[in-house]
Amino acid sequence: MPTNPAGHEKRAPVRYRHLTTAALALGLVLLTDVLRVWLPSIITIFGQAASTPAELMGAFALGWFLLALAAPPLVRRVGVRRITLAAAVLLAAVRLALTAAPGGRAQLWLATAGLLAGLLWLAGVAAGTPRPVPGLALGLALAAVGHALLDTYDLVWRGDWLAWSASGVLVALFLATALPHPSSRPAQPAAGGGRAWLLVGPGLLLAGMVALSPALAGTAMSYWSGPGDGIAGPPPLGLALAGGAIGLFVLAALAPVRRWWPAAPVALLLGALLFALDRPALLVPAVLLTAIGLGGCLARTDAPVPDGDPATVAEDAAGHGRADLRRGYAAVAGMLVFAVAAIGYYAAYDLGYPNGWAPVAVAALVAGVDVTAPTPAHRPPATLPPVRTAAVLAAVTLLAAWGHGLWLVSSNRPGPPQTVRLVAYNVRMGFGLDGRFDLTGLARVVRAERPDVVVLSEVDRAWLLNGGHDTLTLLAKRLDMPYVFAPAADPVWGDAVLSRWPTSAPRTRALPAVGAPTGAQALAVDLDLGGGVRLAVVSTHLQPPPGQEPVVQARAVAEFATGYAADRPLVVAGDLNTEPGDAAFAEFTRAGLVDALAAARPLPTSPADDPRQQIDHVLVSPGLAATDAVAPRSEASDHLPVAVTLTLP
Repeated sequence: MPTNPAGHEKRAPVRYRHLTTAALALGLVLLTDVLRVWLPSIITIFGQAASTPAELMGAFALGWFLLALAAPPLVRRVGVRRITLAAAVLLAAVRLALTAAPGGRAQLWLATAGLLAGLLWLAGVAAGTPRPVPGLALGLALAAVGHALLDTYDLVWRGDWLAWSASGVLVALFLATALPHPSSRPAQPAAGGGRAWLLVGPGLLLAGMVALSPALAGTAMSYWSGPGDGIAGPPPLGLALAGGAIGLFVLAALAPVRRWWPAAPVALLLGALLFALDRPALLVPAVLLTAIGLGGCLARTDAPVPDGDPATVAEDAAGHGRADLRRGYAAVAGMLVFAVAAIGYYAAYDLGYPNGWAPVAVAALVAGVDVTAPTPAHRPPATLPPVRTAAVLAAVTLLAAWGHGLWLVSSNRPGPPQTVRLVAYNVRMGFGLDGRFDLTGLARVVRAERPDVVVLSEVDRAWLLNGGHDTLTLLAKRLDMPYVFAPAADPVWGDAVLSRWPTSAPRTRALPAVGAPTGAQALAVDLDLGGGVRLAVVSTHLQPPPGQEPVVQARAVAEFATGYAADRPLVVAGDLNTEPGDAAFAEFTRAGLVDALAAARPLPTSPADDPRQQIDHVLVSPGLAATDAVAPRSEASDHLPVAVTLTLP
């Protein structure tokens, strides 16, 4: 059937808008995947815990974003189409290659190449796209939905057939939309759109850190449904909260309801402030308010500027080349904001300043862009149906809740046991010495000891800088052991106790900071072993100031633990950052506790590839006899675990 050229010209822009929206959304999903590898690689491969100066790590990371400022003029000189297509192919190739990356320096440099390709691709897309908000909103939402479906365990770390198949489909869809037929592309893009592109980086940060983080939503709901006292239990409603936040975000970003816009910056700032307060009970409203506020602020920048706006008049007078360049610079500058805020947030734990300013400052920037934007005379028709899109994405996330919602339940075995096998492990947020997220390695070395109780340190439950995983929930499911969690540095980073027996009476005690930049705590739980036999277990991770002994913290833990246990048998375990014979270690023995690993010493646990320091310990009350103490070799963390069998009195 012959086509009408005029009709084709009318349909081409519509097809172009759909392709642009899909390409931008899928490209942002790929870029988010790359960032989930690149950010932790800076910490675990380029840097090594507190031994690498935060200033050096920050300079290395920021350098690549500053280099990307050369992208907009490069796009203008070489041509939008050539640069965009080349960068899209490179981004797709790197994303696939990361699934097979062996870790180490190869992973770091491969992820860096993907980051640069993504930044160059953004600059190219920005040059030809004056209305990015539909694609930006859809991309942020799809990245969150995908993370929820995967239980926050990224495809890039899995390396199995599912990872390769799903990654291949994702890359194929991206390239299919990023390489459209030339007839679908309008002859000349419109002016404007710089404000919207400026919010790409801030949107990525606020979405990944607060608004659209399934891991944070799960942790937030676990505080509400846990046993109280500020300690988290199982997160059965977390994905429901994530689905609600995703739906509200998409609805606010796409729905043309102008009366919502004035409240958006207020909601965004309030949500960021609640998150920055580091109060577990405030995480649920922080997630919802930030999601609504971010979506509403994006919506305002999606509308065309009024006729006669000076910026638009100037762009039209100078030609679209200047408009293209300004949009490219806006996109790259927005990503530079992402980098500064993310690095500043992490560096606080090395340099000792409050890091709550980071999300609040980014939220203030987004709110400022919103309130200073010209009031639109109208908003063009939505590229995506707001209500249906929001409903579908929320429903898919709720399906993930059905698939992952089953939780582990502890139960008493017949009669009290004669012995308890305990493992204490600093898991370094789930990252091995090679810099890869290694749940399989962690679970394997712990499971091999057939533990009844597991005490974990450096547990990360939602840090964007570490990929946004709920490491604790993922590991607990692999070990088939329920947990109790207590926050230390913030509500999503701390210590945990996993047990095959029911736990009760959880208590947590914040430890004196004594100049250390990272917070520390002691978590105590009571284990019901059946037959009226109970065991008190205390999990802690001492954080001494640089070059000093954690004497004050050790004394505080010993006093708290012995007071909590009363006349019950007691175990204190974790990364104590002190060695036998040191002043801090003596605080535990002075309190009457016994070194459960004494018969196996020397038993060094750090660093994992060449253990020299004995800093991970298990201490017990005198009535508990300890045997079979080992530190099994593994490079799934930078520490080795310690395991010991305790015979009950």
